[in-house]
Amino acid sequence: MIRRARLLSVLTVLAVGALGVISSTQTWLVAVLDDGSGHELTVSGAAAIPVLAPLSLAVLALGGALSIVGTVLRYVFGVLTVAIAVFIGVLSAPIAVTLPVSATASTVTAATGIAGLDSVDDLVARVLPTPWPTITVVLSVVLLAAGLFVLATARRWNRTGRRYDTDAAAPQPGSDRRAASRPFDAIDSWDDLSRGSDPTEGPAAEQPR
Repeated sequence: MIRRARLLSVLTVLAVGALGVISSTQTWLVAVLDDGSGHELTVSGAAAIPVLAPLSLAVLALGGALSIVGTVLRYVFGVLTVAIAVFIGVLSAPIAVTLPVSATASTVTAATGIAGLDSVDDLVARVLPTPWPTITVVLSVVLLAAGLFVLATARRWNRTGRRYDTDAAAPQPGSDRRAASRPFDAIDSWDDLSRGSDPTEGPAAEQPR
């Protein structure tokens, strides 16, 4: 279960990061200009939220790092994941709900040369949404849940590895008896050396010559 928790956390964070990068390249809004011709300008996620792509790349890096770091850094990265999720949600939710003209300002200014929020507001007749702002809000919620899950389970991620290490290091039942009953010869010595054991120590070394 703990191994599945670790895998699920890492894959979820990586998936959200990748989808966040994709979202930043997609059309979020369509600004219809009040210029007599109804010219439409498409507004990408990166234009609506300039930090979306860098934050999504940071999430990808956190997902990759979570698979290899120790317990303390898991907590640190879990907190960072939660913080980024909240930040993305706070930035994207108003765009998904209210369709603010301010989200289109950079695109309108680049296309028309008109700057200033009031001037852009006068120029834009209406703003049409696409599903991507809402998708990004959902992704922020999923990322928040993944970050909280990391914080709740990070301490137990090591236990499975330690258990397997202990099982691998534990001698098999009867192995000492079999070793003691075998005659001591050059082949046994070579096998012991290959396994990292000292053939001059232990019961095998006490066999009469």
